[in-house]
Amino acid sequence: RSHRLFSKGSEKYAASRPRYPRALFEHLSNICPDHEIAWDCGTGSGQAAMGLATKFRFVEATDVNPEQILNAPSHEQICYSVQAAESTSFARHYFSLVAAAQAFHWFDHGKFWPEVHRVLKPGGIFAAWIYTWPHVSKEIDSIIKARLRNVIENYWAPQNRLAWDGYASIIFPFQEVVLPDVTMKLDWNLDQFLSYLGTWSATRRCIEDIGTAFFEELGADLESVWGVREQERGMKMEFHCRVGRHVI
Repeated sequence: RSHRLFSKGSEKYAASRPRYPRALFEHLSNICPDHEIAWDCGTGSGQAAMGLATKFRFVEATDVNPEQILNAPSHEQICYSVQAAESTSFARHYFSLVAAAQAFHWFDHGKFWPEVHRVLKPGGIFAAWIYTWPHVSKEIDSIIKARLRNVIENYWAPQNRLAWDGYASIIFPFQEVVLPDVTMKLDWNLDQFLSYLGTWSATRRCIEDIGTAFFEELGADLESVWGVREQERGMKMEFHCRVGRHVI
């Protein structure tokens, strides 16, 4: 991940990011050669590492940003370290699984792929996944489109556009594996939802450029149709995952 984009507000970022579906980790563990050691690459605030720890004996979780790792939850099966995805201190053929959750689009893929091939066991699994746009209801989705997505459109980094098509445009140097469909559903109240929208890198860039007025207007419009702020609403995230096996 970009060090500059994710340094400010790392504590809020950690608190406002959703957890991944348990089914995802179940599917991944089912196709791995063993359940020894996994690498959560670009761990951010540790959401994927925590999920992997339920299926693997040990998890190495790395991020280039030390502030993100400071806000990751401690766990006896997880070792956090500050390392770039493209160059690590890990031994050759060390991992059964290498995962990049919500982070793969930030890497230098020309340098990252050789590192993955170096540290992944023969027959090991690489998985990159991303969630993109939330869907709550037609009315709420249209407010987000008009009041947020249209306003911040020019503030997205080019890397984000790689994510929106589910990484389909990236050359994938593995034997592709198709997982069962994974659904990512959440129940959030309005404050939780707004906190999440505020962690979008383009939202934060836009606020730095033009101030908070547009985001306050978004909150007011959402409140007018949401109901009680504390009321939880179900929402579904668009979710994409590319998985491959390291065949030598």
